[in-house]
Amino acid sequence: MSTNIIPERLVYRCRQGDVRAFRELYDAYSKAMYNICLRMLGNAADAEDTLQEAFVQVFKNIGKVEQEASLSGWIKRIVVNHCLSELRRKKVYFEEVEEEHVEEAPVVDEEAFALSVTMVRDAIGKLPEGYRTVLNLYLFDDYSHREIGELLGITESTAKTQYMRAKEKVRQLVKQQTTV
Repeated sequence: MSTNIIPERLVYRCRQGDVRAFRELYDAYSKAMYNICLRMLGNAADAEDTLQEAFVQVFKNIGKVEQEASLSGWIKRIVVNHCLSELRRKKVYFEEVEEEHVEEAPVVDEEAFALSVTMVRDAIGKLPEGYRTVLNLYLFDDYSHREIGELLGITESTAKTQYMRAKEKVRQLVKQQTTV
């Protein structure tokens, strides 16, 4: 977000119907929110459509934001919820698992792999949507496994298992890329 924008003033102007304020709000937050959409949905077209739908809701409900200081979090929540709705519409399958002890993968000397950001991003993009969603919500959007479970309608244990499996799949995909 641009540092010269003061959320309180911007929200006030939006509430007054100032069209330029809506544009400033979009310009200030759209890039970060687009990145969330792209990570969660996996393709640019869906990310762009979902971002636009989310901002329509933001603009319609700007009067409902309770604390301007939390504007970024409020917008992010709307964007994530729209992404989850899109995934549900596509009928993404989240594999439910029995309560079980999930062991952490062994510690790997990550420096030895000399992984590039591009390789990891590509690997995450190749994950099944369910795995990618959980991984993104946990790693990049700072949701707890409990919160992820609530958002996706799965158990906390399932969220943890999906995360562990996604992490392992990323490791495998990156390893395949480095051996090619």
